[in-house]
Amino acid sequence: MRLLHANSLPLLLLLPFVSSSPPQLILNAPPSTQSSTLIDALSADPDYTSLLKLLQKALLVPTINTLNGSTLFAPTNDAIDKHSFWSDSLTSLNLTVQDNVQQRLRQELLYHLLNYSIPVLPDDHNLQVHKTLHFPRKAAEPPSREPPPNPPWLPVPGGTLGGEPQRVRVAPQSGSVMVGTNAFGKGGTSVVKGQVDAGNGMLFGIGDVLTVPPDLAIVASQHSSLSYFNRIVTADIISMLNSTSELTLFLPVDSAWDALPDIERKYLESNFATDDILQILNMHAVVTEGVHWSDSFEPMLNLTTVSGSTLEIVVSPESQKTFVSSAELIEPDIYASNGVLHTVSSLLIPPGAFTITPEKYLLTLNCTSFVSLLHSVDLTSLINNTEAQYTILAPTDDVLNLFGVNGEKLPEGGSEELKRLLSYHFLPGKWTPKKLKDGMLVETALEEVGLDGGRQVLDIELSVEDGKHSKEKSIRFGGASVLGEVYDINNTLIYLISRPLVPPSDALEAALPSLELSSFIAAVFSTSLADRLRETPRSTFLIPENDGFKRLGMLVSAHLLSASSKSDLENVILHHVLDGVEYAKSFQNGSQQSYGTLEGTDVHVDRAENGTVTVSASGGWAGMSATVSTGNLLTKTGVIHELSDVLLPRSLNLTIGKLVKAARGTTMTSMLAFKGYNLTKLYDDPERLRGIVEQHLIPVPKPHALYLAQLDSFQTNKPILLDDSATYTTLHSNDSAYGDIVFRQAGPDEKGGLGYLVGIKDARGREGQKDWARVLSWGRTTTSGGVGGVIQIDAVLMPYRPPWWQEYGAPVGVSIIGVALICLFFLGVRAFWRRDTSEATYEPVGGFNNEDDEDA
Repeated sequence: MRLLHANSLPLLLLLPFVSSSPPQLILNAPPSTQSSTLIDALSADPDYTSLLKLLQKALLVPTINTLNGSTLFAPTNDAIDKHSFWSDSLTSLNLTVQDNVQQRLRQELLYHLLNYSIPVLPDDHNLQVHKTLHFPRKAAEPPSREPPPNPPWLPVPGGTLGGEPQRVRVAPQSGSVMVGTNAFGKGGTSVVKGQVDAGNGMLFGIGDVLTVPPDLAIVASQHSSLSYFNRIVTADIISMLNSTSELTLFLPVDSAWDALPDIERKYLESNFATDDILQILNMHAVVTEGVHWSDSFEPMLNLTTVSGSTLEIVVSPESQKTFVSSAELIEPDIYASNGVLHTVSSLLIPPGAFTITPEKYLLTLNCTSFVSLLHSVDLTSLINNTEAQYTILAPTDDVLNLFGVNGEKLPEGGSEELKRLLSYHFLPGKWTPKKLKDGMLVETALEEVGLDGGRQVLDIELSVEDGKHSKEKSIRFGGASVLGEVYDINNTLIYLISRPLVPPSDALEAALPSLELSSFIAAVFSTSLADRLRETPRSTFLIPENDGFKRLGMLVSAHLLSASSKSDLENVILHHVLDGVEYAKSFQNGSQQSYGTLEGTDVHVDRAENGTVTVSASGGWAGMSATVSTGNLLTKTGVIHELSDVLLPRSLNLTIGKLVKAARGTTMTSMLAFKGYNLTKLYDDPERLRGIVEQHLIPVPKPHALYLAQLDSFQTNKPILLDDSATYTTLHSNDSAYGDIVFRQAGPDEKGGLGYLVGIKDARGREGQKDWARVLSWGRTTTSGGVGGVIQIDAVLMPYRPPWWQEYGAPVGVSIIGVALICLFFLGVRAFWRRDTSEATYEPVGGFNNEDDEDA
């Protein structure tokens, strides 16, 4: 097509139209000199005064006068009054936007004008298709105030139909002739005034303004058989449809979409199916070789879609039906400003074009909010990858609504924290219920910075519950229960869970809710280690329970918590942090292992035959150890295990001096209770003062420490064994028979006693003063393997000296009694002999004779 310029022949030469209408007349002659023209005919008829004004406003009077042979479908005054835009255009004051060239009005008027005359209107069942002088094109935004590049009264070829003008149909209908009908001759506006031969064209009065076909997206949205497509189409696709020129679109009617699986349909109806909808659209769209109206289909035609597939269009001569590949053409040629729309009976999708992805399945399982959150943090690859194996732990919409999708219980949408949380719901691999074991840890898709990029793990809990018919296995992932059945989709398993899974926090925050660990946490916050421990990657915390600090000994604890012992406390804390992640399974895999700590020394781990795991300290006293009471409290940087007792490192040198200071006694006078004693007098008596000190010093042999190491943790923290009636010699025992001390067990009292009394052995008290004291606290040193320590008491044990009569009375009494007894003994002997010598003697009757002597 070509354009004749105003200085020669200002006529638009139009290509031949398609249909049963008469052949187009292409005139190359000069303008007609007849006195009657279309403009004259409009001027002569009062029904066209409004139209004539609009033609003048749009500067189209020269165009119409220039045409030699044309057809004008002229809306009457009543028709224009019913059309808001045209009626508003009659007065420039009503124009909402200043448009110097009246582009929209001109294009709509040109849609009513043909560049040839229609000698005869259609009758019976004939339908005519005519090409108008309207060349659709993308509107400039905003309308320009500059003069147009071409004379404004000339139509400009080109535009969004590939150089083709827009078409209009004329068809008979119930005894009338309708203009602007659909492909079946339905709709349109009727010809209300008969044909007028105006010399340079034919004039037909019509009862309504012809509607210029809008963009394809609008055309599709107005079509009743495309309601499903309109329901799933997105704003991005609408924009694409409206911005693409020369587009031929084959859209399936509503019933065609029923062929898709229910999962695919539900996915298309979600807010996340733009890619799939666009893929489907590209299989039904052609943008090559111009716009393809149905008159180009006969007898057959192959078209290549945007997606690269081929559409084979065949017109059956027998049935006169048109088939587009496997689909039947339902309605052809629905005109649009940037192409044409054809409706077809079925989807033009090759087999296997779509796969059921985990995302689509999640949407069918009422996990729309979960999917939406994944889209917000760009984790859709985890639910659209059909090759990789994953186990998805998905909360349903009801669960997320309960916990607040946009509330405070979940991180803000699109945030890194939300991305971290959602990644924690994906487990690489297919973890079927048969593979899961109670207490096991499985890796998740969450890659933790605190684990040096390693994957965070999730704990599994299994329990057996009695069901209706048999025992059922209950599964919990990270404390969240599994709801319902397990869904197996190709390489993916989906578990529906009772609540969102929250990734582990830092070690201190993770341990904070446990009241049993509060002493250790408080100790950490009393130092400058908190930030370091939060951020140290790949670390294992061995946190002692509160009772472990009590068993450490009050004086040891007091020393560690004193302001002057921060470095010692920090070493103790760091001795409880392993340099590396060691889950409970690591401790159970071998009988003996050693692990480095952040403090610099190692701890030794032993596993007994009964499964008990014992951790031995690098320092402290002989036999210092703790059992792992609870394991695998997960953290952002590793894991926490609970210990029964505190472990002291080798770097901690607990001396008697430090323990004395912890007992708030830098000297004996401040350490011991000297209330009621004349200290000045004591200072003036060095010998007595020395005896007092020696009375409080107990020599401890090294074997005693080894013996304590064999006892339980309730005994090993004591510097000596405090059994009932336990007796120990003191340094004063060398100088006094009353130098030994003895311990007695008693119940705790209101005055701070720990249930032990200590006193001087065999002391009976004097002058109303007691020779015993309550044990308030103790602490054991770490020097020489824990030999020695400090026991704090509430009173001074003054060296015992009994009264003179008590001290010497017994020996004197014994001596006197002994002498008396000896005297009595000798008196008895003497009396016996005296009695023997004083008795009478007798001779035999007749005396003694010689015979008797000889016989004797």
